[in-house]
Amino acid sequence: MDSAERPGRPRRHSVRGQVLSALRDALACGELEAGRVYSARALAVGFGVSATPVREAMGELAREGAVRTVPNRGFLVVGRSDRELAELAEVRALLEVPVVLRLARSVPPERWAGLRPLADATVEAAASGDRAAYADADRRFHGALLALSGNGQLVAVASDLHRRSRLPDRAADLVADATEHAVLLEALVAGELQTVEALVREHFAGAVPPAW
Repeated sequence: MDSAERPGRPRRHSVRGQVLSALRDALACGELEAGRVYSARALAVGFGVSATPVREAMGELAREGAVRTVPNRGFLVVGRSDRELAELAEVRALLEVPVVLRLARSVPPERWAGLRPLADATVEAAASGDRAAYADADRRFHGALLALSGNGQLVAVASDLHRRSRLPDRAADLVADATEHAVLLEALVAGELQTVEALVREHFAGAVPPAW
């Protein structure tokens, strides 16, 4: 099996959940290529699991619109157009920017500082060029940041939008996005509200594909 069919080792507790998480990361970072058909059996070999949890995970991705079932062949990865990615960026901005700005005014510095290991993980993954690791680290950082709102529904919706987005194609852009995590976090810890607002608004302005 070639590298495009080896999207990384599973990361979560249940086998199905692990596979689903790894497949989502592979889609976000482009290891599973749009327009290409992947068989559950070949992917299962790469994960070191049976084909059943892979089929179940792919079924979930099909319901989300990320892949499409091709009878007797496997699953076709559905690409997203630049317009779709721009629309996702706009929705994410409408959802996340006001939440981050509200949290910037109410969350104490020590709680922001607790997110530093997650921000550092995105920087390390980007620097190493490990796109799958970056997709995972990026999702964890976003989830932890928004979780400070105490709104589980918000976190769930934002997570869905995040996994439907796509990472930047160029390595330099990936590093730049990771650096924005660290800069934003420092501004939040310091309580520099104007800097925070400028960073979050600039990030989402015309971002295709979105990621921070």
